[in-house]
Amino acid sequence: MFIRKSYAEMTLDELVSEEKKMTAQKIPFALFVGLLVGFAIWSATHKGGFMVTSILLIGALLAGSVYSKNLKSVQAEISRRNTVS
Repeated sequence: MFIRKSYAEMTLDELVSEEKKMTAQKIPFALFVGLLVGFAIWSATHKGGFMVTSILLIGALLAGSVYSKNLKSVQAEISRRNTVS
């Protein structure tokens, strides 16, 4: 599903490139999460059931959490390398 990269093994240039790629994906990813939340709200108001609504909201929460953790770990590794150098 999600490929976990080892940021400690990447060079500084690769890390900066990865951070730029992730920050460029912020808006499309936010639209995706918003779409999931929108479907969850629609499902809740149109008798879609509790399970469908819950799954959509949990999916949006997990996706946002994974994205945020990956971005923070890249930024932390870049910060760590800049302070060491």
